[in-house]
Amino acid sequence: MEHRWSAVLVIITVVAAAGNSAPPPAPVVKVLDYIKRTWSVLTRSHQNLAAAAADPKHRPLPDGRWPVYLGRDENIGRIRDTLRASMKAEDFRKIEILQLPEHGEPAVEGLLYLPHSYVVPGGRFNEMYGWDSFFISMGLLRDGEVQLAKDMTDNFLYEIREYGKVLNANRTYYLTRSQPPFLTEMLLGVYRRTHDLDWLRSAIPEIEKYYRYWTTEPHLTPETGLSRYFDSGEGPAPEVLVSEIDSHGHNEYDLIRGYFRTHHITDYDAGQYYDAKADRLTPLFYTGDRSMRESGFDPSTRFGPFSVDIIHYNPVCLNSLLYVMETQTAEILEIAGRESDAQAWKDRGRNRAEAVNRLMWDGRRGLYFDYNFVKHGVREYPFLTTFYPLWARLAGKEQAAAVVHNLRVFEKPGGLETSTFRSGDQWDAPFGWAPLEYLAVEGLRRYGYEAEADRLAQRFLSLMTAEFDKSGTLVEKYDVVSCREDVAARLRFGYRTNEAGFGWTNAAFTALYDGLSSKSRAAFDADPLKGCR
Repeated sequence: MEHRWSAVLVIITVVAAAGNSAPPPAPVVKVLDYIKRTWSVLTRSHQNLAAAAADPKHRPLPDGRWPVYLGRDENIGRIRDTLRASMKAEDFRKIEILQLPEHGEPAVEGLLYLPHSYVVPGGRFNEMYGWDSFFISMGLLRDGEVQLAKDMTDNFLYEIREYGKVLNANRTYYLTRSQPPFLTEMLLGVYRRTHDLDWLRSAIPEIEKYYRYWTTEPHLTPETGLSRYFDSGEGPAPEVLVSEIDSHGHNEYDLIRGYFRTHHITDYDAGQYYDAKADRLTPLFYTGDRSMRESGFDPSTRFGPFSVDIIHYNPVCLNSLLYVMETQTAEILEIAGRESDAQAWKDRGRNRAEAVNRLMWDGRRGLYFDYNFVKHGVREYPFLTTFYPLWARLAGKEQAAAVVHNLRVFEKPGGLETSTFRSGDQWDAPFGWAPLEYLAVEGLRRYGYEAEADRLAQRFLSLMTAEFDKSGTLVEKYDVVSCREDVAARLRFGYRTNEAGFGWTNAAFTALYDGLSSKSRAAFDADPLKGCR
């Protein structure tokens, strides 16, 4: 009990230091205390590698041990000795340390080794994820866990060196794809706390290598000079075959084949993805499905049913993030004393911003959309990624004003719903996700729309706090229309669970709460459990 209240006092001190002297009310303190404690619960290290290696989305080796794979150039003997010295003997016997094969993927899926500790999202997600980790590191820095945030960033640099890119997550079945790139955000976030110039300078080769991953084919589309999501693997995603099973024993791909059989699709040429005569999904379907998973939005109908047509689009989210990467790499080079090299990165960012605003801005609708480089036009599918150019600071003032005018398109009692279409997918209406809520609110603040940002932050904070008061946890996603965390009944595709933990929700809660103005903070604190009343 003494430890618990010490943590609460730390939280109150941090909040007061953020510019609001009044301590938060008891319901908010309970959430903040939960977040502070949960970081350690979700942390994986060499000491608990056996727990990290266990994969609720897969199965162990026949002898019950979980495989842990090393890169092809790693010294397996050295790392085996390191792990044996770090782990309890009984835990070490629960894992099998193996080297990745010279060509192709291993026959048995397993965990990919990382040298440093990291925080997992929670629930079925028991590994270090790509874009989750940016938000998690943001929350760790806010709570004073600087070394752990640095460890996670160092793990990403290691992934780039050993596995070729920041991975979707450190499992072998994710070796063929990345996730939305936030690497430079993480680097600068840590650097601003440590001021370790040598560390920042040493990361430049990995930044450049990861940037090439996104800006060469097949991710580069020469027609536009912009980038797309594209997974280099073939066939069904292994995690889907094993874990995304409904109550009748049908996996996700069985359900999708049933959809193609019974629906007439006009969003794209369905024949590319479904062979009606043979009743089978085509190889291109699996390319699109895997690429959709690289985007992090798995699944939605943003690029047509199941988003498999994503391979024919330059997404506004990805290209906004690459603009941030380009401008921040220029900043890092200037910090490192390489001003002459920074200009080329600034030029890349300027060119990308021009292309995004030229190709993806729809002045008639007042929203940013994704660009189909085959059909030479945008897909008018309202989605919260319209706020990414604001968060990235590449939108013009008039464009930002138009997006703000269209807040009514997305705003619901519990915050912003991800899209305007109810598809049965988790990344569509009526669901709201903490990372998108945060990016939208922060994007509004960056263009001076403080009142709107506070209003939206209060809506989502109220929903999270009220649901936490009932369940004692923060979860992966929320229904922002009916204002609850029980979402299974409205999901038709993908996994039906709502995972607890939850890394990026924890981080977004603290960021949204800290960002409130004094007046809005006082209004929220006066009734934090009002939910969507």
